[in-house]
This record gives sequence, structure tokens and C-alpha cells, in this order.
Amino acid sequence: MRVTSRKTEKNRKIKGSFRSALKAANEAIIGKDSAKAKESYQKAVKALDKAVQKKIIHKNTAARRKSRLNAKIKNLSKK
Repeated sequence: MRVTSRKTEKNRKIKGSFRSALKAANEAIIGKDSAKAKESYQKAVKALDKAVQKKIIHKNTAARRKSRLNAKIKNLSKK
């Protein structure tokens, strides 16, 4: 039980970091701030890659989220 609680806490911290990074990027996209969105995207990619490395999320899930976020940013710069 002690090991489970330790690992759960670690996983929760990593999940929270990439979720907050994704949320910051999405807020920048909604605010139509392309410079901030690109910066937030890089942070989100780094957080997602760390989560994959620690086996918190599957690599295809991270790839899908990065792809969708990148598509939103590219669409923002076109407009």
C-alpha cells in the first residue's frame, strides 16, 4: 500500500504537469496569441514526452495530443 500511494502521487504530479501545459496552450490559442501558443506548445510537448518516458501515458496518446495541438496552432497562424 505504501508503494502504491507513492507511485500514485508521482503519477498524479506528472499528469498534472502535462495537463496544465496543454491547458495553457489551449488558452493561448483561444486568446489568439500565436507567440504564447507556440511557447506553450513546446512546454506541453516536453511534458508529454516526459509522461511517455515514465510510462504514465501511451506514446500514441501523446502523439495524438501533440498533433491536435500543433494543428490548432497552425490554423491560428493562417487566420
